[in-house]
Amino acid sequence: MAAKSNKPLVWLKGEVKTPPFGEKARIEAGFLLRRLQQGDTLSLPQSRPMPVIGTRCHELRITDRAQTWRIMHHVASDAVVILDVFAKKTEAIPTGVLDTCRKRLADYLKVASAKEKR
Repeated sequence: MAAKSNKPLVWLKGEVKTPPFGEKARIEAGFLLRRLQQGDTLSLPQSRPMPVIGTRCHELRITDRAQTWRIMHHVASDAVVILDVFAKKTEAIPTGVLDTCRKRLADYLKVASAKEKR
């Protein structure tokens, strides 16, 4: 059996540390991010597709003590790109977060495309 190659995490925004994440939530986030790095595909309830941001974009759903966290990310061919990490306080994702994630993704893809052309 061949070993899985690990994609790097590219952090464009946010971090996962205690605090503000509780210890169990931080460990769960790390475990799920590691699975993504190893090429695993996650689904509900841990992950939900976010085509409103872009292709291969998802949100990781992390439940903390009295807080719910979202890790918005894009799974590129060579990396897992973290677009944002935020505490979810309403049912809908704020429009500002979606707009910011779209912009960060577009900027990342532009740079990645320029690197491939070299």
